Amino acid sequence: MKITSAEFIKSAFKREHWVDSGLPEVAFLGRSNVGKSSLINSLLMRKSLARTSNTPGRTQSINYFLINNGFYFVDLPGYGYAKVSKSMRADWGKMAEDYLSQSGSLVLCVQLVDVRHAPTKLDIQLNEWLNFRAKPHIVVATKSDKLSRLQLQKQLRELEVVLPAAKIIAYSSESGMGREKVLSSISSAANAE
Repeated sequence: MKITSAEFIKSAFKREHWVDSGLPEVAFLGRSNVGKSSLINSLLMRKSLARTSNTPGRTQSINYFLINNGFYFVDLPGYGYAKVSKSMRADWGKMAEDYLSQSGSLVLCVQLVDVRHAPTKLDIQLNEWLNFRAKPHIVVATKSDKLSRLQLQKQLRELEVVLPAAKIIAYSSESGMGREKVLSSISSAANAE
């Protein structure tokens, strides 16, 4: 799939602000510091369409990006960042869960995990929830360029055990490793060329 256009459409803080166009939506989910914005920018080959920050937990809304005028990337708030209040963490979790369970246009969930570390309890819970709800999803193992080839293979095998029933793709926003595989999964799910 070739990306011909990508534009930020809106940030939604409440259900009534969600985009309701009927176009397919691909949701990106993961911990606050896992590199969601970097992954989105890398997939789109843009430097700063999705805003990256040195401060984890900055995305507090559901952000919509229209891709090729045919489907949306939906960047959900990151989870698990400890330096925000419990009520704010709960609000973000509810917003993401509401979107995942209620969006009629969701065709694929892209769960990001940092391949350098074992999945957290929240990573595992999210994966179990996606499996239980039969949500189509893939797992993208970010920061794969930070490990040696041998370490990467070991970590990917461990991810397959801990996060079962998911296609796992090693990815590097720096080198582009895995970009075509992720885009192929998105293209299939969104029926995009």
